[in-house]
Amino acid sequence: MANFITFSIDGVEPEFGAPDADRIVSGDPHFRTWNLEEREGGLYSGIWEATPGKWRIVYEEWEYFSLLAGHSIVTEEGGEPVHLKAGDRMILRPGFKGTWEVVETTRKDYVIKVSAGPADRR
Repeated sequence: MANFITFSIDGVEPEFGAPDADRIVSGDPHFRTWNLEEREGGLYSGIWEATPGKWRIVYEEWEYFSLLAGHSIVTEEGGEPVHLKAGDRMILRPGFKGTWEVVETTRKDYVIKVSAGPADRR
């Protein structure tokens, strides 16, 4: 087994989902997620895609992502909207609260580290 992975979704079955109904602000967003890596200690990576809509988000984990396609707007509570398009990158830290709005179907690759305790919440 190699000690690397590529972000190819060839042959990977997606999982389907949507935000919880009580989090939806507008639209009817739906997700597809291709999980490529899941490790002990709460480390995940893969590709995620969402259709247009807007919903509230609360992050208890740390996430790095890079937009591959589309247009989304991420807004932290009390902050200014950040428009994201293909090639843009962002890190969302534990404690982030705000909204995610998909203006144009968005695809991103991601790496998520679930916080295990106070030491991880830097």
